[in-house]
Amino acid sequence: MKQRIVHFAAIVVAMLVAACAAPGGGGGGGSAPTEMEIRTGRIEQITATTVKSDHDRGVGAILGGIAGAGIGSLIGAGTGRDVAIAAGAIAGVVGGNYAQNRFYDKPEPAQQIYVRLNSGVLVSVTQPVNPALANGMKVFVEGSGATARVVPSN
Repeated sequence: MKQRIVHFAAIVVAMLVAACAAPGGGGGGGSAPTEMEIRTGRIEQITATTVKSDHDRGVGAILGGIAGAGIGSLIGAGTGRDVAIAAGAIAGVVGGNYAQNRFYDKPEPAQQIYVRLNSGVLVSVTQPVNPALANGMKVFVEGSGATARVVPSN
């Protein structure tokens, strides 16, 4: 009976490992490099714009809450200490959220770049400012979607 349980457990573990394996092999479990599309073209227009900050929302509140709870734990003992921890955490959440909104969540300068690809397609990419780019310049458009970037083809 004990031997059957061991065999059954081994089969279950083997099935779980097989289910977690990366499709298509590769053996890297997702560590294999991904393909990146690179297209070439010329810049037709560059327009100054702004983009939303890429700071994670809520991080200030979380860090403030943890700090407030830590400071509150240094006050009092027993039930009073529990109240001080809760009050410190609440004050920390409010303060951390205010600080993040006031100082970190500001729009950042960017540029919207229109590139006419060699295939004739017009592509628009919004990215952080790159002063090396100019109208008429030959460029590469690396990637696609939100991760696309325009870089000089020097």
